[in-house]
Amino acid sequence: MQLIRDWFRRHFDNPQVMGLAIVLFAIFIVFLILGNMLAPVMAALVLAYLLEGVVRVLERWRVPRLLAVNIVFLLFFVGLLLLFFAVIPVLVRQVAQLVDELPKILNAAQALLLQLPQQYPQLFSEEQVSDMIFAVRRDALDFGQRLLTSLSLQSVIVLITLLVYLVLLPFLVFFFLKDKGSLQRWVTQYLPKDRALLVTIWRDVDRQIGNYIRGKFLEIFIVWAVTYITFSLFGLSFAMLLSVAVGLSVIIPYIGAAVVTVPVGIIAYFQFGFSDTFIWIMVAYGVIQALDGNVLVPILFSEVVNLHPVAIIVAILVFGGLWGFWGVFFAIPLATVIQAILKAWPTIDGEPEENGIVTQD
Repeated sequence: MQLIRDWFRRHFDNPQVMGLAIVLFAIFIVFLILGNMLAPVMAALVLAYLLEGVVRVLERWRVPRLLAVNIVFLLFFVGLLLLFFAVIPVLVRQVAQLVDELPKILNAAQALLLQLPQQYPQLFSEEQVSDMIFAVRRDALDFGQRLLTSLSLQSVIVLITLLVYLVLLPFLVFFFLKDKGSLQRWVTQYLPKDRALLVTIWRDVDRQIGNYIRGKFLEIFIVWAVTYITFSLFGLSFAMLLSVAVGLSVIIPYIGAAVVTVPVGIIAYFQFGFSDTFIWIMVAYGVIQALDGNVLVPILFSEVVNLHPVAIIVAILVFGGLWGFWGVFFAIPLATVIQAILKAWPTIDGEPEENGIVTQD
């Protein structure tokens, strides 16, 4: 017990540290309990962070903030309309086409599996292949039935949620941009007065979260556009659907690229077979992934703290398990938050490890 008391006294005897710990604990509890209800607010905050960079650029060009906010919001609203009336209908149509093509793909896969005992008799027997085909069909049928049941039960809820997002998001984004200063002052009045340590960490975290969100959206757009153009040039079916999946896969580092490779390879193989076109599609896809990881990411996220791949994967697993999609999306920023806290946390001597505590404004 004495060791615990000594450790607590060393690390929490500072009023700034206690204030920081209370604020962090309160934020964690709020999002743990109300995370699902606050999802529209989180989405609006992400978009506001994304658009804030454009607003700042216009402000540097001596455009008044209110006018800059209105210009950026108008462009955002036009982009939102284009998304819902141009891109989403294509995605819905291609999903329907893919569902229609699934029986043909399954039959072709079954034919390939039935050839295994003839080509590799020492590895596969006809009985093993038959059991494998039966298990795959059974699991696919069970999954389809569960999916249909889930959609029939939740279709009304999904529709209502979509309508709520469509109505609330634009308003929330506009007021987050327009009233940014007043909202910050309103939150500040509820923070501890002795908050120099909190201000130090927030400045670092705010900069890195903003850079991460803007960089991540730009990365998604670039990867989606390049992948769509590449797949379209090769005449690959479901080019829009697959390119959107590839673009969104960058949200989950390492894991997303590995997972989305499977549908790309399957659809390319069953359309072109093991031909030169199939090989060139997979080579082009590999080049896109390599350029994304080795060129695009270092350029876009040069100002974001570098994290070890193990730390990134652990953050994805932990925060994704706590908050689902938003936990996965914010896994890297949340990991950098923890890193910033550890860097700014006072040591036994009472000073942060690297940077001194910034004096409160």
